[in-house]
Amino acid sequence: MNNYFFGNIAGKNVCRLGYGAMRITGPGIWGPPSNERELISLLRLASELGIQHFDTADAYGPNVSEEIIKKAFYPYSEKLLIATKSGFTRGGPGEWQANGDPKYLRKCLEGSLLRLKLEAIDLYYLHRIDEEIPLYVQIDELSNMKKEGKIKNIGLSKVTLQQIEEANKIEKIAAIQNKFNRLYQTESHEIIKWCETNNIAFVPYAPFGIGKCLEAAKTNDILSKNSQLVSAEISWLLNYSPNLFPIPSTTNLMHLEQNLKFIQNGSPDL
Repeated sequence: MNNYFFGNIAGKNVCRLGYGAMRITGPGIWGPPSNERELISLLRLASELGIQHFDTADAYGPNVSEEIIKKAFYPYSEKLLIATKSGFTRGGPGEWQANGDPKYLRKCLEGSLLRLKLEAIDLYYLHRIDEEIPLYVQIDELSNMKKEGKIKNIGLSKVTLQQIEEANKIEKIAAIQNKFNRLYQTESHEIIKWCETNNIAFVPYAPFGIGKCLEAAKTNDILSKNSQLVSAEISWLLNYSPNLFPIPSTTNLMHLEQNLKFIQNGSPDL
């Protein structure tokens, strides 16, 4: 593949197009999927076709996504970058509650290490900042666990530039994961510029806007075929900044192949 498709995130040089593993669970991101074997095969195929960066979280399931990642890839290749997160409690399908209590964050990390069967997490995000607890308290605990060798790099998710700068004064932040796509760019321009200046990865979740970007492209007659639409969106993201590492999420083999056809063709300009 062309060097255009590679970049450094959390100290590893990987394909800039990753895989978001939120939806390899049951409905509402709750419970196990009905087709676990098929999903394991899909994950392995993604890796075989060039994907190295797999993004999950303890809240996905909860715990289900991490278990499937382990089943798909353990023992892990040195080429893989496994990212996971903590900071949410789940009460049921579609229910999410931020919890940044240091004891809870530590419990989450220990659970992720066991489920993923890792001694240290490559990239560990604070999934959501708990507004009821000072930010420095939450970052301090992640920093302590990094010093203990359980975390290699720390990331933040759904944060403002002010929060990023505050956290970065306490512990070096390796990646920011915020919602960003062609239709949703709120606050992200300034954050992405900051990431470029500070050599930090920006990982846009919902890079296709849960399909809305593709629908908008169809409406505007930009391109006619879905595979071309996907390539256009990926191209837009990768061209936007060299620090962007999109993580499209799919459980559909055809959609996965459409995503990967773009990087296999090695043609960033559409």
